[in-house]
Amino acid sequence: MAKPFLKWAGGKGKLAPLIIERAPKRIARYHEPFLGGGAVFFSLQEAGLVGEASLADSNADLMATYTAVRDDVGGVIAALGELSEEYLSRESSQRGLYYYEVRNQRRLRRPDRKAARLLFLNKTCYNGLYRVNSKGHFNVPHGRYVRPTILDSERLREASASLAGAELRAEDFATACARAQPGDFVYLDPPYQPLSATSAFTKYTGADFGFADQQRLRDAFDDLTARGVPALLSNSSHPDIEELYREYEIDRVPMGRAINSNGRGRAPIDELLVSNLSRVEKASSRSTPARSRA
Repeated sequence: MAKPFLKWAGGKGKLAPLIIERAPKRIARYHEPFLGGGAVFFSLQEAGLVGEASLADSNADLMATYTAVRDDVGGVIAALGELSEEYLSRESSQRGLYYYEVRNQRRLRRPDRKAARLLFLNKTCYNGLYRVNSKGHFNVPHGRYVRPTILDSERLREASASLAGAELRAEDFATACARAQPGDFVYLDPPYQPLSATSAFTKYTGADFGFADQQRLRDAFDDLTARGVPALLSNSSHPDIEELYREYEIDRVPMGRAINSNGRGRAPIDELLVSNLSRVEKASSRSTPARSRA
C-alpha cells in the first residue's frame, strides 16, 4: 500500500493509528483540508476505510505536485531521475551549488518538472523542512546529506495508484469543509499553535497561519458539528486551543517531533486530538424516528 512520498513537518504517521481507531467505520467520502504529507489519507486507505476522497491544502505548489503524481507519475519519475542523477554525480562540495540552482528555478511550466523540483528540494533541503518567505518562495538551505534517496519510483507509483480516485484542490480549509456532508468524515491537521517563539512551523504558504485562523477553524469545526459531519482535529496542547475546543471531547496524545534541528527537541510532547463524533452520534440518534413495534 502507498506511503507518504514527502517528508513534512508535523507529519501524522505516528498519530494515524489513533485516528483510524476513532474514525467512523463507514465513510461515504473522506475530506482532508490540510493534506501536507498525506500520512492519514494513506493510512485510512490502507485500513480500507477510504474510497472516495476530497484532499486539499492551501499550498498550491504542494497540491500541484500531488496532481502531477496522480496524473503523470511516469513524467514526474523521469524528471526527478534527471535531477537525482545530476545531484548525486557531483562531488559533495559541489552539490550545494546545484541545489540552489534548482531552488531558484521558479518559472517551470511543465507540471511534471514542477513536481520533480519540489520533490528534489524536499529530499535534499535542510532537515526536509518546507518553508517559504513572504513572497511564497521556498527558502530552506541545502541539507548536505551524504547520499539522500531522492527518487523512489515504487513509492511514487503506489501513491499515484492510491490518488487515482481522489479529488485534489488548492483551497482554503473553510471551502473544503463546506463540501462535507453527513456520512462523510473530515480530518483537520492545521499548522499547530506554537507553544513557544521557536516552535512555529506555519510558513507553508506566503501567509502565516495565525490565531485568527485558528478561530476560523474552530468556527468551521462548529459548523461541521451542527451539520452532523463527523470530524477529528489535531493541534498543539496550547491553553488557547484547549479553550477554543472546550465543548468537545479532547484526548492528550504524547507525540515526538519528526523534524527539529536539535535532536533533544524531538522528545515526546502532548498533542491534542479533538473529536465531535460523540456529539454527532447523539444528535443523529435523537433525530432518527424510533421504530414502531409490531
